[in-house]
Amino acid sequence: MDPEIRNNAEAHRYELTADGETAVVIYNLTGENLMITETLVPQSLEGRGIASRMAKHVAADAKARGLLILPVCPFFSAWLKKHPEQAALVHPTYRGILGLT
Repeated sequence: MDPEIRNNAEAHRYELTADGETAVVIYNLTGENLMITETLVPQSLEGRGIASRMAKHVAADAKARGLLILPVCPFFSAWLKKHPEQAALVHPTYRGILGLT
């Protein structure tokens, strides 16, 4: 069974714990904007698709909450470039920067 991703709103991060380690996507929420600042996956969890799984979850959560993503995090920006179908979730300024227009 896949570990659950949870939004720890108090800590401003999404979390996924596996094998005693926690991967996180750190964010700042301002109004209708969800700024993704960092994605951190412990070395022991690398290569398992955890960061991509978390990005997909965050995108779905942002959509469900009516939020626009501001992808400051390099990983998240790269993930969005690989998934142009998510472009509508990205703030228009960042869509231009990432070439998702």
